[in-house]
Amino acid sequence: MNKIAVNLLLRGASFRIPQQSYHLLRRNYSFKSDISLDKIYPSSNLRLYTPPPPSSSGDKFNGFIPLDKLEVTHSRSSGPGGQNVNTVSTKVDIRFHLESASWLPEGTRKRLAELQKNRVTKDGYLFVRSELTRSQQMNTADALEKLRNFIREAEKPLAAELSPETLERLRRRHEKAARERLAIKRSRSQTKVDRRAPTL
Repeated sequence: MNKIAVNLLLRGASFRIPQQSYHLLRRNYSFKSDISLDKIYPSSNLRLYTPPPPSSSGDKFNGFIPLDKLEVTHSRSSGPGGQNVNTVSTKVDIRFHLESASWLPEGTRKRLAELQKNRVTKDGYLFVRSELTRSQQMNTADALEKLRNFIREAEKPLAAELSPETLERLRRRHEKAARERLAIKRSRSQTKVDRRAPTL
């Protein structure tokens, strides 16, 4: 206890110390800041919890990726970064067996295998890699977001095939645009030729 507090106690000074602040961080007297969470949100219980995963609609991906169904490995990142790169495994590789992923709808799995065929190994594992930052947690979050984007892209509806009439109309439109572009180029070229002095 410091000397000022001892002198005040010996003189009988009346002051109250908050009950919740005793022995915080092994100090005899510690006072909470005016911007502590219990003062900013007095009616909150300040208990942190993880919400349950959203309910799945069956044939649509709900955005929840179960981490216990993934194989997450860490390794050293490449590129510049000083000593941190040489000592900390920040690169994240996420892989899972695509055919046995029960948390994805079957149609989504097939479409994902078509779109991301370069990321699927011979054994049928889809892998996603991230070494964007020098933090393992940030790279894990980035890899999961990449995987979510791949799944959402696979769930987009396929574009309908165009009819022969529509294709012919588009072909004519492109030909007309090309003719107009060449006409403008010729006109501009002729304007520049007319500006030249006549040659004798």
